[in-house]
Amino acid sequence: MAEADQDQNSIFAPNYDSAVTDRSKLGEFAKIAAKDGTLLEKVEISVSEQEKRQGASAMGMKDQYTVYLVETRTRDDSKGVSEAGPTALWRRYSEFELLRNYLVVAYAHVVVPPLPEKRMTIMWQQLTTVDNFDADFIERRRVGLEGFLQRVASHPAMCAEQIFHGFLEQEDGWKESVLATGFQAKQMHGANAQQDSRLKSLNAQFRLKKPDRQFEELKNYATDLQSNITTLLKTRAKLADRLYGIHKIHGNYGRVFSEWSGIEQEMGDGLQSAGHFMDAYKDYIDDFLSEEEQIADQLKEYIYFAESLKNVCRKQEVLQYELERAEENLASRSLQRDQILGTAPTKAFSLRSMRSKIFGPESQEAKDAQVKLLEDQIEEGEETVTKATKEVESFMEKALTEVDRFKKQRMVDLKEIFINYAILQIKISKRGITTWNSTRDCFLKM
Repeated sequence: MAEADQDQNSIFAPNYDSAVTDRSKLGEFAKIAAKDGTLLEKVEISVSEQEKRQGASAMGMKDQYTVYLVETRTRDDSKGVSEAGPTALWRRYSEFELLRNYLVVAYAHVVVPPLPEKRMTIMWQQLTTVDNFDADFIERRRVGLEGFLQRVASHPAMCAEQIFHGFLEQEDGWKESVLATGFQAKQMHGANAQQDSRLKSLNAQFRLKKPDRQFEELKNYATDLQSNITTLLKTRAKLADRLYGIHKIHGNYGRVFSEWSGIEQEMGDGLQSAGHFMDAYKDYIDDFLSEEEQIADQLKEYIYFAESLKNVCRKQEVLQYELERAEENLASRSLQRDQILGTAPTKAFSLRSMRSKIFGPESQEAKDAQVKLLEDQIEEGEETVTKATKEVESFMEKALTEVDRFKKQRMVDLKEIFINYAILQIKISKRGITTWNSTRDCFLKM
Protein backbone atom coordinates (compact mmCIF):
# COMPACT_ATOMS: atom_id res chain seq x y z
CA MET A 1 0.00 0.00 0.00
CA ALA A 2 2.82 2.41 0.89
CA GLU A 3 4.58 1.59 -2.40
CA ALA A 4 1.38 2.27 -4.33
CA ASP A 5 0.96 5.64 -2.60
CA GLN A 6 4.56 6.49 -3.37
CA ASP A 7 4.01 5.68 -7.04
CA GLN A 8 0.91 7.89 -7.10
CA ASN A 9 2.78 10.76 -5.50
CA SER A 10 5.54 10.51 -8.09
CA ILE A 11 3.12 11.58 -10.84
CA PHE A 12 3.99 15.23 -11.31
CA ALA A 13 2.96 17.59 -14.09
CA PRO A 14 2.97 15.21 -17.07
CA ASN A 15 3.12 16.65 -20.59
CA TYR A 16 -0.19 16.87 -22.43
CA ASP A 17 -1.17 17.06 -26.07
CA SER A 18 -3.88 19.70 -25.91
CA ALA A 19 -4.97 19.29 -29.53
CA VAL A 20 -8.11 17.45 -28.46
CA THR A 21 -11.30 19.06 -29.71
CA ASP A 22 -13.58 16.07 -30.39
CA ARG A 23 -16.50 15.89 -27.99
CA SER A 24 -17.84 12.46 -27.08
CA LYS A 25 -19.18 10.65 -24.04
CA LEU A 26 -16.80 9.25 -21.45
CA GLY A 27 -19.17 6.77 -19.91
CA GLU A 28 -16.28 4.35 -19.42
CA PHE A 29 -14.49 6.54 -16.86
CA ALA A 30 -15.93 4.57 -13.96
CA LYS A 31 -14.60 1.33 -15.45
CA ILE A 32 -11.20 2.91 -16.04
CA ALA A 33 -11.00 4.22 -12.46
CA ALA A 34 -11.99 0.79 -11.13
CA LYS A 35 -8.92 -0.80 -12.71
CA ASP A 36 -5.55 -0.96 -10.98
CA GLY A 37 -3.88 2.42 -10.51
CA THR A 38 -5.44 5.88 -10.67
CA LEU A 39 -7.41 7.70 -13.33
CA LEU A 40 -4.48 10.00 -14.12
CA GLU A 41 -2.36 6.98 -15.03
CA LYS A 42 -4.91 6.03 -17.70
CA VAL A 43 -6.36 9.37 -18.81
CA GLU A 44 -4.73 12.67 -19.77
CA ILE A 45 -6.45 15.67 -18.21
CA SER A 46 -5.62 19.25 -19.13
CA VAL A 47 -7.05 22.75 -18.93
CA SER A 48 -5.73 23.94 -22.26
CA GLU A 49 -7.45 27.25 -22.98
CA GLN A 50 -9.29 30.13 -21.36
CA GLU A 51 -11.88 32.46 -22.84
CA LYS A 52 -13.62 35.61 -21.65
CA ARG A 53 -17.40 35.65 -22.08
CA GLN A 54 -20.34 37.89 -21.30
CA GLY A 55 -23.72 37.00 -19.90
CA ALA A 56 -26.69 38.67 -18.24
CA SER A 57 -26.58 39.02 -14.47
CA ALA A 58 -29.58 38.84 -12.13
CA MET A 59 -29.77 42.66 -12.19
CA GLY A 60 -30.01 42.69 -15.98
CA MET A 61 -26.47 44.02 -16.37
CA LYS A 62 -23.71 42.45 -18.42
CA ASP A 63 -21.72 39.90 -16.46
CA GLN A 64 -18.16 39.16 -17.57
CA TYR A 65 -16.62 35.82 -16.66
CA THR A 66 -13.90 33.45 -17.78
CA VAL A 67 -14.38 29.85 -18.90
CA TYR A 68 -11.70 27.17 -19.14
CA LEU A 69 -11.48 24.33 -21.65
CA VAL A 70 -11.16 21.00 -19.83
CA GLU A 71 -9.86 18.26 -22.13
CA THR A 72 -9.55 14.54 -21.49
CA ARG A 73 -8.42 11.54 -23.46
CA THR A 74 -7.07 8.09 -22.70
CA ARG A 75 -3.32 7.66 -22.91
CA ASP A 76 -1.95 5.84 -25.93
CA ASP A 77 -0.17 3.27 -23.76
CA SER A 78 -3.26 2.47 -21.63
CA LYS A 79 -4.44 -1.09 -22.19
CA GLY A 80 -8.10 -2.02 -22.18
CA VAL A 81 -9.44 1.54 -21.97
CA SER A 82 -9.48 2.58 -25.61
CA GLU A 83 -13.29 2.61 -25.63
CA ALA A 84 -13.29 5.95 -23.75
CA GLY A 85 -13.05 8.71 -26.33
CA PRO A 86 -11.69 12.25 -25.95
CA THR A 87 -13.82 15.12 -24.63
CA ALA A 88 -13.51 18.88 -24.47
CA LEU A 89 -15.92 21.09 -22.53
CA TRP A 90 -15.90 24.55 -20.96
CA ARG A 91 -16.12 25.11 -17.21
CA ARG A 92 -16.40 28.26 -15.13
CA TYR A 93 -14.32 28.79 -12.00
CA SER A 94 -17.51 28.51 -9.94
CA GLU A 95 -17.98 24.96 -11.24
CA PHE A 96 -14.48 24.05 -10.08
CA GLU A 97 -15.48 25.48 -6.69
CA LEU A 98 -18.66 23.38 -6.64
CA LEU A 99 -16.65 20.24 -7.41
CA ARG A 100 -14.18 20.93 -4.61
CA ASN A 101 -16.92 21.79 -2.10
CA TYR A 102 -18.54 18.45 -2.85
CA LEU A 103 -15.24 16.58 -2.43
CA VAL A 104 -14.57 18.31 0.91
CA VAL A 105 -17.91 17.03 2.24
CA ALA A 106 -17.82 13.58 0.63
CA TYR A 107 -14.17 12.93 1.56
CA ALA A 108 -13.89 14.69 4.93
CA HIS A 109 -10.88 12.54 5.88
CA VAL A 110 -8.91 13.59 2.78
CA VAL A 111 -6.58 16.58 2.52
CA VAL A 112 -8.45 17.80 -0.58
CA PRO A 113 -6.25 19.73 -3.05
CA PRO A 114 -6.92 23.49 -3.08
CA LEU A 115 -8.00 25.64 -6.00
CA PRO A 116 -5.92 28.59 -7.19
CA GLU A 117 -6.93 31.78 -5.42
CA LYS A 118 -9.57 34.09 -6.86
CA ARG A 119 -7.45 37.18 -6.31
CA MET A 120 -3.69 37.42 -6.14
CA THR A 121 -2.12 37.84 -2.70
CA ILE A 122 1.45 38.11 -1.38
CA MET A 123 2.77 39.42 -4.68
CA TRP A 124 5.50 41.80 -5.64
CA GLN A 125 4.62 45.42 -6.19
CA GLN A 126 4.39 45.46 -9.97
CA LEU A 127 1.44 43.03 -9.85
CA THR A 128 -0.71 44.87 -7.30
CA THR A 129 -2.99 46.21 -10.05
CA VAL A 130 -3.78 42.75 -11.44
CA ASP A 131 -7.53 42.17 -11.83
CA ASN A 132 -9.53 39.02 -12.43
CA PHE A 133 -9.33 39.43 -16.21
CA ASP A 134 -5.63 40.21 -16.51
CA ALA A 135 -4.11 37.85 -19.10
CA ASP A 136 -1.19 36.78 -16.88
CA PHE A 137 -3.49 36.21 -13.91
CA ILE A 138 -5.92 34.12 -15.98
CA GLU A 139 -3.05 32.03 -17.37
CA ARG A 140 -1.71 31.33 -13.92
CA ARG A 141 -5.17 30.40 -12.72
CA ARG A 142 -5.49 28.03 -15.70
CA VAL A 143 -2.29 26.28 -14.63
CA GLY A 144 -3.60 26.03 -11.07
CA LEU A 145 -6.95 24.60 -12.15
CA GLU A 146 -5.19 21.99 -14.28
CA GLY A 147 -3.02 21.04 -11.32
CA PHE A 148 -6.14 20.68 -9.14
CA LEU A 149 -7.79 18.25 -11.57
CA GLN A 150 -4.59 16.24 -11.92
CA ARG A 151 -4.22 15.92 -8.15
CA VAL A 152 -7.81 14.72 -7.80
CA ALA A 153 -7.33 12.26 -10.67
CA SER A 154 -4.18 10.90 -9.02
CA HIS A 155 -5.93 10.23 -5.70
CA PRO A 156 -6.84 6.55 -5.27
CA ALA A 157 -10.36 7.27 -3.90
CA MET A 158 -11.41 10.61 -5.38
CA CYS A 159 -10.40 9.55 -8.90
CA ALA A 160 -13.23 6.98 -8.81
CA GLU A 161 -15.86 9.55 -7.77
CA GLN A 162 -18.79 9.70 -10.20
CA ILE A 163 -19.27 13.44 -9.62
CA PHE A 164 -15.66 13.99 -10.70
CA HIS A 165 -16.21 11.88 -13.81
CA GLY A 166 -19.30 13.95 -14.59
CA PHE A 167 -17.25 17.13 -14.29
CA LEU A 168 -14.92 15.80 -16.99
CA GLU A 169 -17.56 14.41 -19.36
CA GLN A 170 -21.03 15.81 -18.65
CA GLU A 171 -21.53 19.21 -20.22
CA ASP A 172 -25.24 19.64 -19.51
CA GLY A 173 -26.89 18.94 -16.17
CA TRP A 174 -23.72 18.32 -14.16
CA LYS A 175 -24.36 21.12 -11.68
CA GLU A 176 -27.89 19.84 -11.07
CA SER A 177 -26.57 16.31 -10.48
CA VAL A 178 -24.15 17.61 -7.85
CA LEU A 179 -26.85 19.58 -6.03
CA ALA A 180 -29.14 16.53 -6.19
CA THR A 181 -26.70 14.62 -3.96
CA GLY A 182 -27.76 16.85 -1.06
CA PHE A 183 -24.14 17.44 -0.02
CA GLN A 184 -24.94 21.05 0.84
CA ALA A 185 -27.28 19.86 3.59
CA LYS A 186 -24.27 18.29 5.27
CA GLN A 187 -22.15 21.35 4.60
CA MET A 188 -24.80 23.81 5.76
CA HIS A 189 -28.55 24.27 5.66
CA GLY A 190 -29.13 27.97 5.68
CA ALA A 191 -27.32 30.70 7.59
CA ASN A 192 -28.47 29.51 11.02
CA ALA A 193 -27.15 25.97 10.44
CA GLN A 194 -23.88 27.36 9.16
CA GLN A 195 -23.51 29.47 12.28
CA ASP A 196 -24.46 26.49 14.45
CA SER A 197 -21.85 24.38 12.66
CA ARG A 198 -19.19 26.98 13.37
CA LEU A 199 -20.19 27.16 17.05
CA LYS A 200 -20.11 23.38 17.20
CA SER A 201 -16.62 23.37 15.74
CA LEU A 202 -15.50 25.97 18.29
CA ASN A 203 -17.06 23.95 21.11
CA ALA A 204 -15.22 20.87 19.91
CA GLN A 205 -11.96 22.78 19.83
CA PHE A 206 -12.16 24.37 23.28
CA ARG A 207 -14.27 21.88 25.24
CA LEU A 208 -12.78 18.52 24.29
CA LYS A 209 -11.91 16.53 27.39
CA LYS A 210 -9.73 14.05 25.54
CA PRO A 211 -8.20 15.74 22.48
CA ASP A 212 -6.15 13.42 20.30
CA ARG A 213 -2.44 14.23 20.49
CA GLN A 214 -1.73 13.32 16.85
CA PHE A 215 -4.41 15.62 15.48
CA GLU A 216 -3.44 18.43 17.86
CA GLU A 217 0.13 18.18 16.51
CA LEU A 218 -1.14 18.13 12.93
CA LYS A 219 -3.22 21.25 13.51
CA ASN A 220 -0.24 23.05 15.04
CA TYR A 221 1.95 21.90 12.17
CA ALA A 222 -0.55 23.26 9.62
CA THR A 223 -0.54 26.64 11.37
CA ASP A 224 3.27 26.73 11.43
CA LEU A 225 3.43 25.68 7.77
CA GLN A 226 1.11 28.52 6.77
CA SER A 227 3.13 30.99 8.82
CA ASN A 228 6.49 29.88 7.42
CA ILE A 229 5.35 29.90 3.78
CA THR A 230 3.63 33.27 4.19
CA THR A 231 6.81 34.79 5.66
CA LEU A 232 8.87 33.22 2.89
CA LEU A 233 6.58 34.60 0.18
CA LYS A 234 6.55 38.09 1.72
CA THR A 235 10.34 38.07 1.86
CA ARG A 236 10.51 36.89 -1.73
CA ALA A 237 8.07 39.65 -2.79
CA LYS A 238 10.30 42.31 -1.20
CA LEU A 239 13.40 40.89 -2.88
CA ALA A 240 11.62 40.70 -6.24
CA ASP A 241 10.49 44.29 -5.93
CA ARG A 242 14.00 45.50 -5.13
CA LEU A 243 15.56 43.38 -7.88
CA TYR A 244 13.01 44.72 -10.33
CA GLY A 245 13.85 48.30 -9.32
CA ILE A 246 17.60 47.69 -9.59
CA HIS A 247 17.30 46.31 -13.10
CA LYS A 248 14.92 49.02 -14.29
CA ILE A 249 17.14 51.82 -13.00
CA HIS A 250 19.92 50.45 -15.21
CA GLY A 251 17.87 51.85 -18.07
CA ASN A 252 19.33 55.21 -17.05
CA TYR A 253 22.78 53.82 -17.88
CA GLY A 254 21.51 52.82 -21.30
CA ARG A 255 20.02 56.25 -21.97
CA VAL A 256 23.12 58.15 -20.79
CA PHE A 257 25.54 55.94 -22.75
CA SER A 258 23.45 56.29 -25.91
CA GLU A 259 23.27 60.09 -25.59
CA TRP A 260 26.97 60.31 -24.69
CA SER A 261 27.95 58.29 -27.76
CA GLY A 262 26.64 61.12 -29.94
CA ILE A 263 29.36 63.52 -28.81
CA GLU A 264 32.28 61.08 -28.74
CA GLN A 265 33.98 60.05 -31.98
CA GLU A 266 36.53 57.56 -30.69
CA MET A 267 34.36 56.13 -27.92
CA GLY A 268 30.99 56.47 -29.63
CA ASP A 269 30.59 52.88 -30.84
CA GLY A 270 31.66 51.43 -27.51
CA LEU A 271 29.31 53.67 -25.55
CA GLN A 272 26.42 52.92 -27.92
CA SER A 273 26.96 49.14 -27.55
CA ALA A 274 27.24 49.45 -23.77
CA GLY A 275 23.94 51.34 -23.77
CA HIS A 276 22.26 48.49 -25.66
CA PHE A 277 23.53 45.95 -23.13
CA MET A 278 22.22 48.08 -20.26
CA ASP A 279 18.84 48.26 -21.94
CA ALA A 280 18.87 44.47 -22.26
CA TYR A 281 19.83 44.22 -18.57
CA LYS A 282 16.82 46.39 -17.76
CA ASP A 283 14.35 44.36 -19.82
CA TYR A 284 15.21 40.70 -19.30
CA ILE A 285 14.23 40.75 -15.62
CA ASP A 286 10.53 40.83 -16.57
CA ASP A 287 10.54 37.28 -17.96
CA PHE A 288 12.58 35.94 -15.06
CA LEU A 289 10.28 37.47 -12.44
CA SER A 290 7.25 36.15 -14.31
CA GLU A 291 8.75 32.67 -14.10
CA GLU A 292 9.57 33.26 -10.44
CA GLU A 293 5.95 34.25 -9.80
CA GLN A 294 4.82 30.88 -11.16
CA ILE A 295 7.15 29.13 -8.71
CA ALA A 296 5.73 31.30 -5.93
CA ASP A 297 2.22 30.18 -6.94
CA GLN A 298 3.27 26.55 -6.45
CA LEU A 299 4.59 27.37 -2.99
CA LYS A 300 1.50 29.42 -2.18
CA GLU A 301 -0.63 26.35 -2.93
CA TYR A 302 0.67 24.81 0.28
CA ILE A 303 -0.80 27.64 2.34
CA TYR A 304 -4.18 26.35 1.21
CA PHE A 305 -3.12 22.72 1.54
CA ALA A 306 -2.42 23.53 5.19
CA GLU A 307 -5.96 24.87 5.51
CA SER A 308 -7.27 21.59 4.06
CA LEU A 309 -5.23 19.76 6.68
CA LYS A 310 -6.81 21.92 9.39
CA ASN A 311 -10.26 21.03 8.04
CA VAL A 312 -9.49 17.35 8.54
CA CYS A 313 -8.41 18.08 12.12
CA ARG A 314 -11.57 20.11 12.78
CA LYS A 315 -13.72 17.25 11.52
CA GLN A 316 -11.95 14.90 13.95
CA GLU A 317 -12.57 17.36 16.78
CA VAL A 318 -16.28 17.56 15.96
CA LEU A 319 -16.61 13.76 15.88
CA GLN A 320 -14.70 13.44 19.16
CA TYR A 321 -16.87 16.16 20.71
CA GLU A 322 -20.04 14.34 19.67
CA LEU A 323 -18.68 11.11 21.16
CA GLU A 324 -17.89 12.80 24.47
CA ARG A 325 -21.35 14.37 24.58
CA ALA A 326 -22.91 10.95 23.96
CA GLU A 327 -20.78 9.48 26.76
CA GLU A 328 -21.81 12.28 29.14
CA ASN A 329 -25.46 11.77 28.29
CA LEU A 330 -25.16 8.01 28.91
CA ALA A 331 -23.39 8.57 32.24
CA SER A 332 -26.09 11.03 33.31
CA ARG A 333 -28.93 8.60 32.50
CA SER A 334 -27.12 5.76 34.30
CA LEU A 335 -26.65 7.93 37.39
CA GLN A 336 -30.34 8.91 37.44
CA ARG A 337 -31.38 5.27 37.25
CA ASP A 338 -28.98 4.25 40.04
CA GLN A 339 -30.23 7.08 42.24
CA ILE A 340 -33.82 5.93 41.83
CA LEU A 341 -32.77 2.35 42.63
CA GLY A 342 -30.85 3.64 45.65
CA THR A 343 -27.49 2.26 44.49
CA ALA A 344 -26.02 5.74 44.05
CA PRO A 345 -26.06 8.72 46.44
CA THR A 346 -28.53 11.52 45.75
CA LYS A 347 -27.51 15.15 46.00
CA ALA A 348 -28.95 16.92 49.04
CA PHE A 349 -30.39 19.77 47.01
CA SER A 350 -31.33 17.93 43.83
CA LEU A 351 -34.63 18.58 42.09
CA ARG A 352 -35.73 15.05 42.89
CA SER A 353 -35.12 15.44 46.65
CA MET A 354 -36.90 18.81 46.72
CA ARG A 355 -39.94 17.34 44.93
CA SER A 356 -39.98 14.43 47.40
CA LYS A 357 -40.00 16.83 50.37
CA ILE A 358 -42.83 18.93 48.94
CA PHE A 359 -45.09 16.26 47.47
CA GLY A 360 -43.99 13.25 49.47
CA PRO A 361 -42.15 10.12 48.32
CA GLU A 362 -42.95 8.68 44.91
CA SER A 363 -44.91 5.48 44.60
CA GLN A 364 -43.14 2.29 43.60
CA GLU A 365 -45.07 2.24 40.33
CA ALA A 366 -43.81 5.70 39.44
CA LYS A 367 -40.25 4.68 40.26
CA ASP A 368 -40.56 1.52 38.16
CA ALA A 369 -41.88 3.57 35.25
CA GLN A 370 -38.98 6.02 35.53
CA VAL A 371 -36.45 3.21 35.76
CA LYS A 372 -37.96 1.54 32.67
CA LEU A 373 -37.80 4.80 30.72
CA LEU A 374 -34.22 5.44 31.80
CA GLU A 375 -33.15 1.90 30.93
CA ASP A 376 -34.57 2.36 27.43
CA GLN A 377 -32.67 5.66 27.14
CA ILE A 378 -29.51 3.97 28.46
CA GLU A 379 -29.79 1.22 25.88
CA GLU A 380 -30.25 3.82 23.15
CA GLY A 381 -27.34 5.83 24.59
CA GLU A 382 -25.06 2.77 24.57
CA GLU A 383 -25.85 2.21 20.90
CA THR A 384 -25.14 5.88 20.19
CA VAL A 385 -21.79 5.72 22.01
CA THR A 386 -20.82 2.51 20.19
CA LYS A 387 -21.72 4.03 16.85
CA ALA A 388 -19.89 7.30 17.61
CA THR A 389 -16.82 5.41 18.81
CA LYS A 390 -16.65 3.38 15.62
CA GLU A 391 -17.13 6.54 13.55
CA VAL A 392 -14.29 8.32 15.35
CA GLU A 393 -11.95 5.34 15.07
CA SER A 394 -12.76 4.80 11.39
CA PHE A 395 -12.31 8.48 10.58
CA MET A 396 -8.99 8.70 12.42
CA GLU A 397 -7.63 5.60 10.71
CA LYS A 398 -8.53 6.85 7.24
CA ALA A 399 -7.46 10.42 7.99
CA LEU A 400 -4.02 9.41 9.28
CA THR A 401 -3.49 7.29 6.14
CA GLU A 402 -4.35 10.35 4.05
CA VAL A 403 -2.03 12.53 6.13
CA ASP A 404 0.85 10.13 5.43
CA ARG A 405 0.05 10.38 1.74
CA PHE A 406 -0.02 14.17 1.98
CA LYS A 407 3.35 14.24 3.73
CA LYS A 408 4.97 12.21 0.95
CA GLN A 409 3.44 14.48 -1.67
CA ARG A 410 4.54 17.59 0.26
CA MET A 411 8.12 16.34 0.40
CA VAL A 412 8.27 15.77 -3.36
CA ASP A 413 6.56 19.06 -4.25
CA LEU A 414 8.46 21.38 -1.89
CA LYS A 415 11.79 19.84 -2.81
CA GLU A 416 11.10 20.47 -6.50
CA ILE A 417 9.85 24.02 -5.82
CA PHE A 418 12.97 24.99 -3.86
CA ILE A 419 15.30 23.42 -6.42
CA ASN A 420 13.55 25.24 -9.29
CA TYR A 421 13.75 28.52 -7.37
CA ALA A 422 17.48 28.06 -6.76
CA ILE A 423 18.07 27.19 -10.44
CA LEU A 424 16.18 30.32 -11.50
CA GLN A 425 18.30 32.54 -9.24
CA ILE A 426 21.42 30.99 -10.79
CA LYS A 427 20.04 31.76 -14.27
CA ILE A 428 19.37 35.38 -13.29
CA SER A 429 22.89 35.73 -11.89
CA LYS A 430 24.50 34.14 -14.94
CA ARG A 431 22.53 36.39 -17.27
CA GLY A 432 23.68 39.41 -15.29
CA ILE A 433 27.32 38.26 -15.38
CA THR A 434 27.09 37.68 -19.14
CA THR A 435 25.62 41.13 -19.70
CA TRP A 436 28.27 42.86 -17.60
CA ASN A 437 31.06 40.91 -19.30
CA SER A 438 29.75 42.07 -22.66
CA THR A 439 29.56 45.64 -21.37
CA ARG A 440 33.12 45.39 -20.13
CA ASP A 441 34.27 44.20 -23.59
CA CYS A 442 32.61 47.26 -25.14
CA PHE A 443 34.67 49.50 -22.87
CA LEU A 444 37.85 47.58 -23.63
CA LYS A 445 37.40 48.17 -27.38
CA MET A 446 37.08 51.90 -27.00
